[in-house]
Amino acid sequence: MPRVLISDKLSEEAVNIFEAAGVEVDFKPGLPADELKEIIHNYDGLAVRSATKVTSEIIALAANLQVVGRAGIGVDNVDIPAATAAGILVMNTPFGNAITTAEHAIAMMLSLTRQIPQAHMSTIEGKWEKSKFMGTEITGKKLGIIGCGNIGAIVANRALGLKMRVIGYDPFLTTERAIEIGIEKVELDELLAQADFITLHTPLTDSTRNIISADALNRTKKGVRIINCARGGLVDELALYAALNSGHVAAAALDVFLEEPAKDNILFEHRNVVATPHLGASTIEAQEKVALQVAEQMAEYLQNGAITNALNMASVTAEEAPILKPYMSLGQLLGGFLGQVDMNDLAAVQIEFDGKSASLNDAPVVASIIAGLLGPKMDSANLVNASAIASSKGIAVSTVKHDRRCDYETMIKVSASYKGGERSIVGTLVGGNKPRIIEVQGSSVESDFPANLLYIRNYDRPGFIGAMGSLLGGLDINVATFHLGRKLGTEEAVALIEVDGKIDQSVLTKVRELPQVVRADYLQFTP
Repeated sequence: MPRVLISDKLSEEAVNIFEAAGVEVDFKPGLPADELKEIIHNYDGLAVRSATKVTSEIIALAANLQVVGRAGIGVDNVDIPAATAAGILVMNTPFGNAITTAEHAIAMMLSLTRQIPQAHMSTIEGKWEKSKFMGTEITGKKLGIIGCGNIGAIVANRALGLKMRVIGYDPFLTTERAIEIGIEKVELDELLAQADFITLHTPLTDSTRNIISADALNRTKKGVRIINCARGGLVDELALYAALNSGHVAAAALDVFLEEPAKDNILFEHRNVVATPHLGASTIEAQEKVALQVAEQMAEYLQNGAITNALNMASVTAEEAPILKPYMSLGQLLGGFLGQVDMNDLAAVQIEFDGKSASLNDAPVVASIIAGLLGPKMDSANLVNASAIASSKGIAVSTVKHDRRCDYETMIKVSASYKGGERSIVGTLVGGNKPRIIEVQGSSVESDFPANLLYIRNYDRPGFIGAMGSLLGGLDINVATFHLGRKLGTEEAVALIEVDGKIDQSVLTKVRELPQVVRADYLQFTP
């Protein structure tokens, strides 16, 4: 039974979801890092929010960990490169708190526009400074949204409802999508120059870090108001403080900070700053929603292989998982066949899909093939990290989908190019789910993937079958199945011989000494 640790405060209903799916759960919110290090090796899954830091050190100790689930959108607290290298899937819940965060951004904008927090404090202190708090209307003002993904789009929708004019900058925003969400797509310089309000809804990356820098602030309109409910680090806090002091920036509303918990920040000194303690996702509805979603996603992955909202692997829906599973098994076996045959300086892998396989979500199948190919040489290669490992080693991976009739209902061909030439294998599914070899090195030959297989390339000359049978019989090795295929127009043939029991190096040497044998390899496949 898979075992999951919940180390942060999640809805207890998440525990019920795991248990109903047949997953054992330990619920330990607020678990200290030292204790997590001591026990993480016991778990297949780790569910967190933002408090637990899933560092490379934690990952190195997580010998059995298969998946980290982040209840929420941000994964700054998870070392994704380290997780990927270790073959650990990382998933989040990007849509669970989108409405809540967008609403908080609108609330912050209204608060700073009418100075509500400052007016509140003044009023409860008995000052009644009505003339001091002169606000401004947002109707007709121009809102600039940096980052027009799911949250940014919701902010745009709410702002349009408030009769604001909305412009947006996002390098991934298409013209069609901008029209769909009702905003004008602009470049960053245009947004800075035109916006009366600027709100940020982008992840923190190398390209977005300090996107609101001193230089960017200098290019904004005088009197601009800044709202950041996305990530600390998007705004240069010292530059913003200087711009507030000069009066160039009228006000700022911040829910996130470069260092959190933010108990001592220079911006807190300024009277025109509204600050909240990272409350963007803090509503009852959002907390419940993301907790349940991450539990459902992790349980589906651990029990059925369904991959949803993954950050380091292609997603596989619950509906796709049972359809893709036999194709992924076939892919891993095809890759494993080639991976067990010596190939020096592997340079490229081409994967061709024919028949039904051509219409599939091919990314998980490709990952399975690469994992199978690399697995014999490195135990750590799996579905999550295989593509990254191939890329790091300079192995080019390409796919081709054929829209043509083929001899089989479905077919996958894997060709590996290396310093000495190219090797290829073709497989299919028999009965819809049983992997079968149908071609090796251009020779038509059918075989299953048995536990112990002799792969022989030989000259098609009289006496080969007898000589091979006599040799194996003399060594007390029983032949379970014997499959032969010949490459048309050549003397070359292929034999796939299933044997009972393992083959040691001394037997392989004797097989290679037979005069008809060009090469011989002993391959093993896990049933």
